[in-house]
Amino acid sequence: MSVLVRSGLGPLCAVGRAAIPSIWRGKYFSSGNEPAENPVTPMLRHLIYKIKSTGPITVAEYMKEVLTNPAKLLGIWFISEWMATGKSTAFQLVELGPGRGTLVGDILRVFTQLGSVLKNCDISVHLVEVSQKLSEIQALTLTEEKVPLERNAGSPVYMKGVTKSGIPVSWYRDLHDVPKGYSFYLAHEFFDVLPVHKFQKTPQGWREVFVDIDPQVSDKLRFVLAPSATPAEAFIQHDETRDHVEVCPDAGVIIEELSQRIALTGGAALVADYGHEGTKTDTLRGFCGHKLHDVLIAPGTADLTADVDFSYLRRMAQGKVASLGPIKQHTFLKNMGIDVRLKVLLDKSNEPSVRQQLLQGYDMLMNPKKMGERFNFFALLPHQRLQGGRHRRNARQSKPFASLVAGFSELAWQ
Repeated sequence: MSVLVRSGLGPLCAVGRAAIPSIWRGKYFSSGNEPAENPVTPMLRHLIYKIKSTGPITVAEYMKEVLTNPAKLLGIWFISEWMATGKSTAFQLVELGPGRGTLVGDILRVFTQLGSVLKNCDISVHLVEVSQKLSEIQALTLTEEKVPLERNAGSPVYMKGVTKSGIPVSWYRDLHDVPKGYSFYLAHEFFDVLPVHKFQKTPQGWREVFVDIDPQVSDKLRFVLAPSATPAEAFIQHDETRDHVEVCPDAGVIIEELSQRIALTGGAALVADYGHEGTKTDTLRGFCGHKLHDVLIAPGTADLTADVDFSYLRRMAQGKVASLGPIKQHTFLKNMGIDVRLKVLLDKSNEPSVRQQLLQGYDMLMNPKKMGERFNFFALLPHQRLQGGRHRRNARQSKPFASLVAGFSELAWQ
């Protein structure tokens, strides 16, 4: 049997015990020798609810849910921070770019499973979404159809509703419109789709990359260099050594707003995205049908993305808040206990094909050559959250914080 035993881990220990008793400890730490039974674990309840809501799921989706369940890990991360900062009587859960609403819906189900921990806390959900179409999809995912939505196109809060678990949810087009207050912010694959300016170093200095019509082919586009300096050049660092850079002013504006809010009212922000530490050059790419696609061919048919420059996000926080990371996915998931979960699943499985699939899924998530080092986690927290610990830029350094933060600190298992 394995238990979480880090000295001084404090709130995370309590969260671990309260949040996942059926998975990380107790009688369900099976060696495979117990009598056959089907314990109703929180994960099983989650999967049953998911299947009843959306229909049967693929084996691949089942493996993803059981092995990592990112929503469960993210939900636990937010609750850990809530506990570490004094268990406020209320908090806002704010997601930027919620997609189809699936992730925040799964996080809310984790909150429901932890009702005994959160029973005295008033929670509200606030979604920042500019797409009317996506907001309607999010509403279908999150709310009960029998409870009508309130719509007001001319208001900063353009839609309101109630989630299936009875939590109020509101929609906004801009982060500035979300009420200021103790909040936890989530940006999952949000910053990598914000527009970037591209620059190339030339003998004449920095020149911005523009998109122009190919003079040889009237219906074809091409990249060209601006003939002179452009305003966006102001975002390039004076000591920049790369010969090609991408800058995202929109990301800077959002990070500044998040930093001001967290410094003023507390809470935290968790960013999960593809990115780098100011080292990469040309990362703009297109994807169509999960395959790479030329960004200038058939515009509108492919998703465009550019890796997040986390060093830029850190600079834009401007010391208002502390930052952790970026930390690679394999380290974050290891710190959140994925190895223990894998061991439990392997011990419970006697079917070679299932064990092989679990190991392959784990390898895809954790292998540095696959997803393990491509996806990153980055957090913004109030400075007082880390008081007593030496401020450091990278959570992988050896000296720990006095106040450990889930996912960004190594956990000891025995």
